[in-house]
Amino acid sequence: MSFFSAVADLLKPSPPPDARLQAALDHVIGMVDPLLRAMPNLERQLAPAVEHALGYCAGLVAALPGPIDIDRRAFGADPLIHALFATAGDIDEMLGRCHKLQDFLEQPDSFAEEHFFAMLAARRQQKKQFGMAQQGDIIRNDVAQEILYFSDQTLVEPGSDPELTRERLRTKALESLLHSFNAHVDALRRERQSLRSDASVEHAQFAAQGKSMEQHLAESHTRHLAELDFRLRQNTELLMPEHLVDSLCDFLRTPETALFLRPVNITVDRLGVVQKTPGDDISAQTLSFPELISRDRRQHIAMLVRIPRQDALAALEKVRDRQHRYILI
Repeated sequence: MSFFSAVADLLKPSPPPDARLQAALDHVIGMVDPLLRAMPNLERQLAPAVEHALGYCAGLVAALPGPIDIDRRAFGADPLIHALFATAGDIDEMLGRCHKLQDFLEQPDSFAEEHFFAMLAARRQQKKQFGMAQQGDIIRNDVAQEILYFSDQTLVEPGSDPELTRERLRTKALESLLHSFNAHVDALRRERQSLRSDASVEHAQFAAQGKSMEQHLAESHTRHLAELDFRLRQNTELLMPEHLVDSLCDFLRTPETALFLRPVNITVDRLGVVQKTPGDDISAQTLSFPELISRDRRQHIAMLVRIPRQDALAALEKVRDRQHRYILI
């Protein structure tokens, strides 16, 4: 290849992104700031970072366990499901209060399937208490124990097709990343407003006192104003479109700082008492599950589940009937 041919190849425009990447680029730009579309070569600059983030989100969803059956039989047979819900009736409560599930079950494409799929999310909780335990030949009722339980059980992206559910979860993961980035940008904007307010107050105080201000106070005001002006220029520069895009690209290249899965292994007995050391309790089981950790360090157990459609319909009907009786009362 000649030198001129090589230069010509470098000057050729990049091929347009495929439909999947183009849709993701549109989604990213729309969520961050639609005004960024005016920047030259925006998609070309963003595309590699968005492609990387898409791959990362796909890996997260692929790492979720399941689909795991959730029903009354599973509550009795699966130690993890038994730990996730205090009673079998709590499964019905989760199904009955899920508005997204209600919307899904009203769609015609849900009628033909016996099961539906979703991601189950729940908050892991552990509390200390005194309880009864056998120590040697003696049964004591003042033994310090740690109890495992879960709260805020909810279903995410219910659907008839497990692959479609996974696809929606991949989109959900990308949106979670973008929400984290937007929170960072919002913090910069709030800081800019605060700096502007502080600088305005300092200027007003300096102008009001003028030459009557003692020299050391005047010097202190001057230094503080200079510091505020410097920080304000820095902040404003970070919020300029070109710097915002650079920051977004850096963020999407390292998505693991804002969203990741952490494996958890906890051994508990049938009552949910955490077993710190191996014992003689044959009912003790080691529960293994991943927790999804977001940028603000909130953590939720996350898994794909499969639930009978009839169970969900019955649970929703039970909730409607209870609400109706409450209104009548």
